[in-house]
Amino acid sequence: MHRRTFFGLAGSLPFGTLAAAPAWSQPVSNWPAQPLRIVVPYAPGGPTDIPARLLAEELAKVLPQRPVVENRTGAGVVVGTDVVAKARDGHTILYTTISHAVLRPLFPQLPFDPVADFAPVALVGQIPMVLMVNKDLPVKDLQDLIRLYRDAPGKYNYGSSGNGGALHLASELFLRQSGGLKVMHVPYRGSAAAMPDLLNGTVSMMLDVANNTLPYVQRGEVRALAVSSERRLPQLPDVPTFKEQGLPDYEAYTWHMVLMPKATPEAVVRQLNGVINRVVAEPAVQKRLEDLAMQVRTDSTPESTANWLQAEMAKWEPIIRDAGIKSD
Repeated sequence: MHRRTFFGLAGSLPFGTLAAAPAWSQPVSNWPAQPLRIVVPYAPGGPTDIPARLLAEELAKVLPQRPVVENRTGAGVVVGTDVVAKARDGHTILYTTISHAVLRPLFPQLPFDPVADFAPVALVGQIPMVLMVNKDLPVKDLQDLIRLYRDAPGKYNYGSSGNGGALHLASELFLRQSGGLKVMHVPYRGSAAAMPDLLNGTVSMMLDVANNTLPYVQRGEVRALAVSSERRLPQLPDVPTFKEQGLPDYEAYTWHMVLMPKATPEAVVRQLNGVINRVVAEPAVQKRLEDLAMQVRTDSTPESTANWLQAEMAKWEPIIRDAGIKSD
């Protein structure tokens, strides 16, 4: 896609029912008038930063000025998210994950509202998780693991990347849907820090995003019992889903989403939504994202993105409350 094609799209993109917002000082037809600032509330080089920079790289081929990726960490994702919530330049976007859906229950004193202060733009895609166990654990499948945990409540533990993170939440959902299994949670500072203890048996189980788990599974260093998506993963065709193994309602992902400040004009939101969809639909871009185990979304709308966020909030907030999860 060329720049001329992109700007030609501006007048033809459909408009919907986003709340009205005040116009910026410059006409929308001139947007973007400056480089987009893509705020990533995670550290550089991590699993969120890498696809964010890939998106920025592809947007640079379309936009008149190269987007700038800015990593703003602190208080989980609160600091970086707050930067975007308060931006009023019409050129600042947030590239975030499932963490946005659980901010309210984890941080009661937020300086912004995760819903009221943001305009959903696009859902870039979701990444399934893989449930792994130590290879010496005496289980062959998910039902074996459930029986093992049920017969010895409190004896075993599991690792995660930290309190309130996607891996912690997905694990608690599994324990809850398996009848309230009692397994101790051991939080680490990132899943990479937890993996050595899974390998040596200090923790018996861990859920992690697929792109992190594949090398360990493929080398036979851990045993993969289930994937959290609706269908099996092409990279792990022999690993069944949770649904196939007696948990029909289990589905969990981390996901990647683009948001802008709520005051952003509807036309700008839709313009950016359209170009993101077209960029990630390019075969070469889609392949690079799929290599990161992402299931790419090329047809999201601001409305469907908002609905996804609301559904994730409704799904995870009770898990956090019932399990008494607190932020680190």
